[in-house]
Amino acid sequence: MIKHALNVTREANFAEWYQTVITEADMAEESGVRGCMVIRPWGYGVWERIQRLLDDRIKGAGYDNTYFPVFIPLSYFEKEADHVEGFAKEMAVVTHHRLIADGKGGLMPDPTAKLEEPLIVRPTSETVIGAAFSRWVQSWRDLPVQINQWANVVRWEMRTRMFLRTSEFLWQEAHAAYATAEQARAETLKGLEIYRSFAEECAAMPVIAGEKPENERFPGAVSTYSIEAMMQDGKALQAGTSHFLGTTFSSAQDIKFQNSEGQQELAQTISWGMSTRMIGGMIMTHGDDDGMRVPPRLAPWQVVIVPMLRDNDEDAALIEYCQGVQQELGKLQAFGEPVRALLDLKAIKAVTKRWGWIKKGAPIVVEVGGRDMAGGNVSVTVRTDLYKEDGKLNSQIVARDAFLGDVVGTLEGIQKTLFDQAKARTDANIVRDVTDFAGLESYFENAGKFPGWVEVEWSKPTGAELDKVVERIKALKLTFRNVSNDAAPATGTCIFTGAPAVERILVARAY
Repeated sequence: MIKHALNVTREANFAEWYQTVITEADMAEESGVRGCMVIRPWGYGVWERIQRLLDDRIKGAGYDNTYFPVFIPLSYFEKEADHVEGFAKEMAVVTHHRLIADGKGGLMPDPTAKLEEPLIVRPTSETVIGAAFSRWVQSWRDLPVQINQWANVVRWEMRTRMFLRTSEFLWQEAHAAYATAEQARAETLKGLEIYRSFAEECAAMPVIAGEKPENERFPGAVSTYSIEAMMQDGKALQAGTSHFLGTTFSSAQDIKFQNSEGQQELAQTISWGMSTRMIGGMIMTHGDDDGMRVPPRLAPWQVVIVPMLRDNDEDAALIEYCQGVQQELGKLQAFGEPVRALLDLKAIKAVTKRWGWIKKGAPIVVEVGGRDMAGGNVSVTVRTDLYKEDGKLNSQIVARDAFLGDVVGTLEGIQKTLFDQAKARTDANIVRDVTDFAGLESYFENAGKFPGWVEVEWSKPTGAELDKVVERIKALKLTFRNVSNDAAPATGTCIFTGAPAVERILVARAY
């Protein structure tokens, strides 16, 4: 019988387990403002790794980083009606620029300091970046324009959950303008592929990339594409989106250029974004009943060295021995970068530190005591192989040099194990043999506590007909996810309308 580090299991209460992992792994905490979080150093370290690796891919695609203000004039949003309608209920609005005493010991907005035009706290930047593009683009020679920014955004969410859905979150948003719709569509799919490859290769998170249905499009988009990941409770998480915006924003923001024949045209724009939601997805994809398991490519520290200090004369030699191990690790390369190793010298009991790092999900924890040092050994715990068959902690005593020789392969193995486990779980929990609506309803009624996804054939209805279909699945607490780029061709009839099917779409419960 294994005694796990957390006091709640995934099976017993997945939602509570998720919050417990965030707390016990020192990822984040409540801030005092509803729906906003303080991201603690370990959690922010994971985000910095996401930034580093994703930023390299974004720049490799020809994008330059920039920054736009957090405040956007209301008039910018009013130019694009569909966009405003999509975000109106989530916007935070600044109306005054000064506070004064209210005469009761508190503060209030100064009535004389009301802004002439309200400012929206950035929910996304299409409108303000579109205004800039209209200044920057005059000729076909100015195209393409491809920029990215790492920023925070605010969407006043009603139901919040740390990392998954918060009122303020961090993200990157890439924006670009092109001369033709064909090029813009192709670049939209390139952005989607950047997300797919990053999620699978770096976050070890298998995803399904494809196009969202009409009702799930980004406000103002012509087409929206997403990567969808399956969490351990069978729910779907939209982990990144890429949008072909066509001329929606260029028309509203007057992004025009003179083509090579001297005629005026509207630019074709796109945008794509990934946020700190990816961290929540990693927790729910890889975490276990002992805490988080961080893929080595995204771990702030891949190896944590814990000396078993005794407050005696041996401590100095033990620390020197551990420093030697740390230095040797730094000379090694894993995934094309030096191995990131931390020597934890905090004045805390070694066993407490060990379990703290296990809960944080450090890929490898190395403990070194006096006997280990005397024998030229280290004691190694691998986060993906935590327990022996008898339920005891699987800490292996190995020669120091043997550990150093094997550590890169071990890290690569951990990365692969996490992906393979998640991929097997995803593949095993997508059902493709449901042929009518009654079958869909029956599946989710009887699939148990953690149902997976169902891929069904549909006729791709639009407008009012789609609205009726959406209401039917909403009654079952289901949502449409996307039409996989790799889906098999449709051969039957739509389970919702009875018309000939044109594609296969994923249906799931979702975050």
